[in-house]
Amino acid sequence: MSVHIRFLGGAGTVTGSKYLVEHDGHSVLVDCGLFQGYKQLRLRNRDPLPVLPNHIGAVLLTHAHLDHSGYLPVLANEGFKGKVWCTPATRDLAQILLPDSGHIQEDDAAFANRKGFSKHAPALPLYTEDDAVRSLKLLRTVPMHQAFEPVHGWTARFSGAGHILGAASLLLEVGGRRILFSGDLGRP
Repeated sequence: MSVHIRFLGGAGTVTGSKYLVEHDGHSVLVDCGLFQGYKQLRLRNRDPLPVLPNHIGAVLLTHAHLDHSGYLPVLANEGFKGKVWCTPATRDLAQILLPDSGHIQEDDAAFANRKGFSKHAPALPLYTEDDAVRSLKLLRTVPMHQAFEPVHGWTARFSGAGHILGAASLLLEVGGRRILFSGDLGRP
């Protein structure tokens, strides 16, 4: 059985990092990022994924920046119940960034409603601060360089990537293949 990778974001643009890896009836989402920037990109955050969230076995985060983790509350709201694997530092940063993102989205929607400039009536946030807090319960940590099994028969391992605190490259072994997701790279 072959391994398939679908680029759901982070291709053709630098934001919205989401890579769906599929093998033998199982799937893992590497990164779960928001599209950011121009309105045409941000609107893609409202498009449904080509896979039902409850059919995704696990999410693996390379780091906490919102273009890699910020879609997680949406995924959880749409039915994802699996584990979200990340490094301890990524979890710590996500506990700050995700609720803050929800708060900002609520404020932006309220402002649009007050000023009447949204074509939606009413303007709604993509997710709320409460949605983000609920999604944090899915996070599970694993130290750098320690192998773990995100779904049965798949092996994964994070290794340092620089970039920000907790950022990692991800080596995924599945179906006799090794796939390296570099994540964002930066200073050692």
